[in-house]
Amino acid sequence: MAASVDSPTTGRRVTGPVPWVAMYHSVGDCSDDPYRITVSPDRLAQQLRWLRGRGLRGVSMTDLLAARARGEGQGLVGLTFDDGYADFVDNALPLLARWGCGATLFVLPGRLGGDNAWDPQGPRKPLLTADGIRQAAAGGVEIGSHGLTHVDLTKADDDTLHAEVAESRSRLRELTNSPVGGFCYPYGTIDARAMDAVRAAGYAYACAIDPGELNGPHALPRVHIGQNDTAVRLFLKYRLHRLRRRPVEGLA
Repeated sequence: MAASVDSPTTGRRVTGPVPWVAMYHSVGDCSDDPYRITVSPDRLAQQLRWLRGRGLRGVSMTDLLAARARGEGQGLVGLTFDDGYADFVDNALPLLARWGCGATLFVLPGRLGGDNAWDPQGPRKPLLTADGIRQAAAGGVEIGSHGLTHVDLTKADDDTLHAEVAESRSRLRELTNSPVGGFCYPYGTIDARAMDAVRAAGYAYACAIDPGELNGPHALPRVHIGQNDTAVRLFLKYRLHRLRRRPVEGLA
């Protein structure tokens, strides 16, 4: 187990290593994919097989953080899927079950049954309906918020920020009839104001991509996983993530 160190920015006691969290989006046809947000079902199956072959298991973020708090997080990897694409239920959910993995699905309750209108290029991809989200939850997937409509929170006014963070959580609680503990920053963009709003809304954790100087369970870094990530690339990403990232304050 890694030893505790002092944070150079806050002086608080922190522990490591940083959790390894994989960031996925759509699982489907990769032929038109300008933003590199799609992996094919075959590639996802290969990546999950790689994890299990190395003695690793993908789990939801809540399960990962709870296991770390108990000192049992070794061998667990967080699997996250952003945006709530409709292809998750048909293509990702069966593969997660096949390989004995859990995951967290970050969805947009303000765009139920809509599409990825925030992407100016590339194909329109349908998003899950309320029934689709409930189907994913019934399959053992943790449902988290990706905001209400997918806006950059660092550029949002106060009313929009509150709606995207707090209202999205209350809508998802009503939709799933379950607690909603996790948030994911749209576009991965984060600043102290957005992080404070997420914490104040009652989320237990939040995922970013590269949070910069921000640290803590509401600024968790992740690694983008795409169609080109074969076994060799996955191994390098797994190793380099832990070498490059600072320990996370407040996580065991």
